Amino acid sequence: MVMDYSIVPELEPESDVILEKINSKIITEELKDDYGKFSFGPLPAGQGITVGNSLRRVLYSSIVGTAITWVKIEGILHEYSTIDNIKESVEELLLNFKSIRIKSKSDRSGKLRLEVEGEGKVSASDIMASSDFEIVNPELHLATLDSKKSKLSVEFNIERGIGYRVKNIEEKETTIGILPVDAIFSPIRKVNYSVDKTTPSDSGELENLHIEVWTDSTKNAIDSIKEAAGVLLNQYMIISKASEENQDEKENESEIWRQLTPEQYNTTIEQLDLSSRTLNCLKRASLDTVGQIIETQRADLLKIRNFGVKSFNELNDKFSTMGFLPEGFVWTLEEEDIESSENETNNETNNETNEDENN
Repeated sequence: MVMDYSIVPELEPESDVILEKINSKIITEELKDDYGKFSFGPLPAGQGITVGNSLRRVLYSSIVGTAITWVKIEGILHEYSTIDNIKESVEELLLNFKSIRIKSKSDRSGKLRLEVEGEGKVSASDIMASSDFEIVNPELHLATLDSKKSKLSVEFNIERGIGYRVKNIEEKETTIGILPVDAIFSPIRKVNYSVDKTTPSDSGELENLHIEVWTDSTKNAIDSIKEAAGVLLNQYMIISKASEENQDEKENESEIWRQLTPEQYNTTIEQLDLSSRTLNCLKRASLDTVGQIIETQRADLLKIRNFGVKSFNELNDKFSTMGFLPEGFVWTLEEEDIESSENETNNETNNETNEDENN
């Protein structure tokens, strides 16, 4: 079985041409309920380990699964209790319950119940059937009832999550009778991968990625790999869009002056009660109104001779106090703008010093 998957959503033109020539594919070599073996390639040299290691880490940490998080056993108040006519202690029962593997048929939490009476062995198959959940290891031994008078009534709380959640006793201690259970959400049991070289092509050295995935049968291997790839894809998309979002933010900030009323835009800088230094700097740059100042890029303001960070902060305070900036908007400087301004100021100071010494 051959399936095509694109590993990168949007590529630069050069990379796109290279991968188009390579034509990478994923081939399913073996697939069972609890095991899958796949080959992915060909890939550019070095990408096999990159892709394999990323998938392996996400498979172990971020695949959604279903597990029991707490139980209520009729007549039992805490895990150190004993139950009449049952061989196992409450602690042993909780360990057995922890091993129940559940496949969820919906995205919601829910409950399962176990009601047994009389002498005999109790297994996971004795848990009452549900339309939302399926027990994938029904043969699992849960308890041994050693008398005709024996009775075991259990309510299981089922939740969805990722990874492994250690039981939180304090979280449930306010409700009498609730017994927390360590929850094993992850359906992944083991992941192996290897990389080998393949025949070189016009695109350079190539390699294949081989990956094996063992699961607990609540989710098959190919679905787990696709889910892991989706997690990685979402994270990389956030990174790839970061520069675009920053650019959009800067563009929005440069349009703030459009929100000014005509009266605000035409407010003269003399009306702002600025210090003489700041006022003279703005006049020298022919910035005579509030609108003209806000319309100017912040980096360009700092290029005005003798107009530094202090002058900018003074302007910012005046604009905020007098209501020239939108509510919640922060007119701040970028670190690179501040560094550039400080460097220019130092250079000007050094030049002036040198001129005085020469004179």
